[in-house]
Amino acid sequence: MAARKSSAKDRPAYRCTECGYTTAKWLGRCPECHAWGTVEETGGTPAVRTTAPGRVSSPALPIGQVNGQVATARSTGVPELDRVLGGGLVPGAVVLLAGEPGVGKSTLLLDVAAKAADADRRTLYVTGEESAGQVRLRADRIGAISDHLYLAAETDLSAVLGHLDEVKPSLLVLDSVQTVASPEIDGAPGGMAQVREVAGALIRASKERGMSTLLVGHVTKDGAIAGPRLLEHLVDVVLQFEGDRHARLRLVRGVKNRYGATDEVGCFELHDEGITGLADPSGLFLTRRDEPVPGTCLTVTLEGRRPLVAEVQSLTVDSQIPSPRRTTSGLETSRVSMMLAVLEQRGRINALGKRDVYTATVGGVRLSEPAADLAMALALASAASDTPLPKNLVAIGEVGLAGEVRRVTGVQRRLAEAARLGFTHALVPTDPGRIPSGMRVREVADIGEALRVLPARPPRPDRSEREGRDGADRSTPHEG
Repeated sequence: MAARKSSAKDRPAYRCTECGYTTAKWLGRCPECHAWGTVEETGGTPAVRTTAPGRVSSPALPIGQVNGQVATARSTGVPELDRVLGGGLVPGAVVLLAGEPGVGKSTLLLDVAAKAADADRRTLYVTGEESAGQVRLRADRIGAISDHLYLAAETDLSAVLGHLDEVKPSLLVLDSVQTVASPEIDGAPGGMAQVREVAGALIRASKERGMSTLLVGHVTKDGAIAGPRLLEHLVDVVLQFEGDRHARLRLVRGVKNRYGATDEVGCFELHDEGITGLADPSGLFLTRRDEPVPGTCLTVTLEGRRPLVAEVQSLTVDSQIPSPRRTTSGLETSRVSMMLAVLEQRGRINALGKRDVYTATVGGVRLSEPAADLAMALALASAASDTPLPKNLVAIGEVGLAGEVRRVTGVQRRLAEAARLGFTHALVPTDPGRIPSGMRVREVADIGEALRVLPARPPRPDRSEREGRDGADRSTPHEG
């Protein structure tokens, strides 16, 4: 028995150099961080250690005697960001803002830092990706110059903590957490162990000083936040910065928020002079016309709890290849294909299968919720028949494979937003609830009933039928 115990004690242990995961056997791939070739032998199995009770930093109090005023949120000076944060930044809170390269994360946070400094809050902006001169040029361009805004270019964690002791800021902005490294931890900057150590040190400093901290995070090619999953658990708020670099619209979406709701969305417009909040962004997603155009339909989508009126456009043309094209922009390809199948089988529109179909949204908005199905189907049917939909019409509803129009959440909020923007007619599923005054709502149960809003016009013949008639016209009359 003693021999068995000694052999078990001397058994080697293995540790991942990226995330610190420990295992009793060698693995080619770390099960924690999924990195290959990072598990190395570290010697014998570590002994189990226990922690003795120590001196407490502050005595425990009944929850009713805890001062809650110290956790009151303070406005960032950017209303759209305050909307997502739940009112502003809480002292001691750590916020992680992640997004793709070039989407505008640094521009937004530099603007937030300047507005906080203008409110007599000492702010420290630490950049690890650019030089101080490059950040100064951006600050001149967007007007983010303030006497209370301090700027430092550092990639060493100890130097960043030293700046905190000298400046004593009430707000820290670090761009980005993947570029800062600790000399006490093995591994390159951005690795699992380094990101965990840097984030842990800054979180401890924020809680001890009552300092709000904004961290910029990189994302992987799949859109996930780079680094260990533990990073998202450690911070108080996780925000996702979304947007197409070819469009002006930017969305800040709350993923995790210990101080507010996670279904809020902030809308911003990125331009040459910086970034500005959009209290009413629906105008970016609409095309103003005097007369309706075939192949267009309006819908109301919900981004978090905010209703936005968006436009769906569709175009169908005769295909020149055996396999017709299906091109989408801002819409899910799978849902467009589903609507085409439903229109052909349930709506009796047979010309779509032999035509090239192009669908898109206006303004770079992405419509992924099922509530846009009805507008998508009507836009496709309008393009196929070359007949425009009635003016000032919005369509809201999910379309099933059986052709039924299903109810969606927030119909009353959607109709209220459409009525506020001047739309007078709406197609909705049955039992929509309270209807805004001045709006005429038509309840539809299936796609066939919804297609009746299209003006009666014979469908355009497809290319094969036209060629057949043309050939018959050019043929020589039979001589009897």
